[in-house]
Amino acid sequence: MNDIRHAHKVPKIGFSGSASTEFLKQEDLDLCMKAGAEVVRQGGVLVTGATTGTPLWAARGAKEAGGTSIGLSPARDEKEHVGTYELPLDYMDVIIYTGFGYSGRDLLFTRSSDAMIIGPGRIGTIHEFTISFEDHKPVGIMEGDNWETDEVLKFLIEKSHREQDNKKVFFERDPVRLVSRLLEFVKADKEGHL
Repeated sequence: MNDIRHAHKVPKIGFSGSASTEFLKQEDLDLCMKAGAEVVRQGGVLVTGATTGTPLWAARGAKEAGGTSIGLSPARDEKEHVGTYELPLDYMDVIIYTGFGYSGRDLLFTRSSDAMIIGPGRIGTIHEFTISFEDHKPVGIMEGDNWETDEVLKFLIEKSHREQDNKKVFFERDPVRLVSRLLEFVKADKEGHL
């Protein structure tokens, strides 16, 4: 973007996923890295929960693609981030220290993002999905053979009885198409209010 006055128009795409990777294979981590890189390649900024695991792989992908990576930490400062929470500093240009623990961080993280990618995850990822769903954000859920987060979310969405609220929620295997679809939603949303 050449006009720095309009930097706010750069899409901020959140990546939510498991901080623990013992249930995943290397190919799953590579997919997360590809998703982060794709956000940058398609003109966005990556936002994560400034944590280990799949979000760190996505941040690595964003940085290796030459882009910007922003993390929102549950900690109140760098000392607590590294010492107490044992979270990384790598692959992030900016870390915002929320001081609100994981659940408060999740709210700020999702609200700081224009759209969300939901990768392989656990309960924290489900939490970030539900906040995004309630906020009517565009959400692209990664499908995979080695994890069940996508299947859990399909069940939750089906049983929520809120079909009218999930028009911006979709499932996708290919990170290129996933990011492209998210950016279409973000562009339409931004044109709608700016």
